[in-house]
Amino acid sequence: MCANVFGALKSLFGKPFDGGKRMDHGSQQQHPAMIRLYEVQREVQSLGPQVCTFSGLKNEREYRRLERELTRLLLEVDQVDTEGRADLQGARKRAAQEVEGLLRYLEENATHPSRLAIEELSREAQRLVEQGVVEPQRAGGTAEISDELVDAVQELILRLTQVKTGGSVPLRKARYRALTRLCAVQDVIEGRTRQQTLPLSEDTHVAVQRINQVMVQVSGARSQLVALLMGLSGRDSCAHLSRVLTELLVELDALDVSGNAAVRNYRKQVVEEINGLLKHLDLEGEGDDTRRYDLAQNDSIRQIEAVRGRVGQLRGEVLRHCGVGDLFRPKPELQSLLTHLDQVDTARNPCIREARRRAVLEVQAVITFLDLREALICRQPGSNEPPQHRAVWMVLGSLSDLQAQVLCFNGKRADKSYILLEELLTKQLLALDAVDPQGDEMTKVARKQAVKFAQNILSYLDMKTDEWEY
Repeated sequence: MCANVFGALKSLFGKPFDGGKRMDHGSQQQHPAMIRLYEVQREVQSLGPQVCTFSGLKNEREYRRLERELTRLLLEVDQVDTEGRADLQGARKRAAQEVEGLLRYLEENATHPSRLAIEELSREAQRLVEQGVVEPQRAGGTAEISDELVDAVQELILRLTQVKTGGSVPLRKARYRALTRLCAVQDVIEGRTRQQTLPLSEDTHVAVQRINQVMVQVSGARSQLVALLMGLSGRDSCAHLSRVLTELLVELDALDVSGNAAVRNYRKQVVEEINGLLKHLDLEGEGDDTRRYDLAQNDSIRQIEAVRGRVGQLRGEVLRHCGVGDLFRPKPELQSLLTHLDQVDTARNPCIREARRRAVLEVQAVITFLDLREALICRQPGSNEPPQHRAVWMVLGSLSDLQAQVLCFNGKRADKSYILLEELLTKQLLALDAVDPQGDEMTKVARKQAVKFAQNILSYLDMKTDEWEY
């Protein structure tokens, strides 16, 4: 849309209009109306990039400013006196259309369903973090980071990565900014559960008392940081908290802990905790750099896409060989592709991280398909095999055939073939549920593994059809 807008502006203002009278010495004098339209053009070109990268909502100050400026320009264009001349009327009309186009683009992105979905998920994250982290700290207590809170934050991050942007720069920018903040919160709360630095006794060393006091301040700063990241702290700023934490680092560095390894290690742990918080305080302007959220040319995404392309080739070969009763075994190459994906730098970008996760699942789906096929080929049941155990293997055989169909499925959820595959996989789960192990441990284990295998196929089918984008 923005490219179209600026392309039209160039066609409108890229060359001078012959709208004036010629002066005696042969040079051309432009008409006052055309001069005013050129002035409007310069203002539109200045506002255009701001409109095309604005990622907020209609109730934000920046939206109101842009809307006010564009409305003013539209009124000024309307007031240009064309004196009934067709060329000036055409120029004025085109200028008005371009300003109106920017106004529409501004409003459409601010009210787009995906933008509203991003805002709703952000508010849900705010409520979650406020109840689980911020409110206990404000009440003078200590926030207990539960597994439920960590899981809930992770689920919100996944839901944010699945919001569709349609390639829109403002929507991608809004999604990226929301994700970076929520991922930072996730890192802070998970870091707290991992580290749990324990204070030393003040009798250990004269410097321990001050280090313990700093630890208390760091605990408060952690909750303050979470509040800042989620927009729950109206008075404080990232710059202020950064100054406070930096001052604590300077104070810790000045403490004399020579000769005591335990105290020196304790101070080092506290310093690491402070540095871990500081790295999240540079998010004020995060997302302004287009390379951060427009991932089409991102090197990591290119690597992931190259792996996916190769996986697609190997998957096609595997299915083709299976169709003629042969078993193509490219597992070493598939394992090397997993290693390559593990080495892809996500740069703390949740969308790249999700793209890598999905590529890993694509590789693993082919590997598990090969493993089961090989197990079915090599299976040699004995004469005394329990019927219930044989029943589990029959289901696994059906699941292997269904997985082959899932691997080559490229449709949508509304397709009949998708609905049929989903129904058939559900039937296999029901068939496994009906198997009575009758106390046989081997059957119990086999049935449990088969259920997990069927669920993984369903999840993979769901992933292939969720229309996720970067």
